[in-house]
Amino acid sequence: METGLNNSVVLVTGGAGGIGETICRAFASEGSKVIVHYHKSSKNAEKIANEIDGISLKADLTDSKQALSLIDTIIQKYGKLDVCIANAGYYPPEPLSLWDIDNDRWNKTISSNLGVAVNTARGFLQEASRTGTGSLVFIGSTAGIYGESGHSDYATAKGAITSGLLMSLKNDVSKLGNVRINAVAPGWTITPKKIEQGVDNDLVKRATATMSLKKLATPEDVANTVISISSNVISGHITGQVIEVAGGMEGRLV
Repeated sequence: METGLNNSVVLVTGGAGGIGETICRAFASEGSKVIVHYHKSSKNAEKIANEIDGISLKADLTDSKQALSLIDTIIQKYGKLDVCIANAGYYPPEPLSLWDIDNDRWNKTISSNLGVAVNTARGFLQEASRTGTGSLVFIGSTAGIYGESGHSDYATAKGAITSGLLMSLKNDVSKLGNVRINAVAPGWTITPKKIEQGVDNDLVKRATATMSLKKLATPEDVANTVISISSNVISGHITGQVIEVAGGMEGRLV
């Protein structure tokens, strides 16, 4: 099916690895000009950008000024920004109960997920308010929908993105014209990092216990959904929605 994304200018934050990299490549395959945003992973960002005929740009998106500057740089180069995929985020590696999470970790997780999403959205929507068009897609998580033991900080941040923030912004932009805001919430997804950490049969069995489809998602599953919801041709009358890519998950095992 034709997506209408050919010649679109697309920003993918956190595009230098994992799901973000796959999203970048998926948009490039549709003929889009892709900006691979990174914070620290410069080598991989440049490699991906070279391979997909895009560009890589650095910004610390916890800094609102750098987030706005990133958008300005894109507009100066391309004259427009059609699609923004707010993918950048941070997942604390150590599972801890709330009472063991100190203020530093809590604040870092909230800032690196919810704060980053807000700064990205603010920059993109300032431009969308000028043009009256655009598609913003937040990358959330099923942790924000069902909760996740040991990661209440991450689940809180992602939940705020895909509930209060998403629904408020969807209404904020209603006066702008054709600006759509949606979210994709992946569940268990086999990324290179998870493979490095080890994925055995017991983990798969536990992760899929509440799923209708007894398999883990691939980054391509997520990227294909992002393409679909970003496209005005395919999803032109869809906004304010959270699309789970989670095999029919109904909850998480405690």
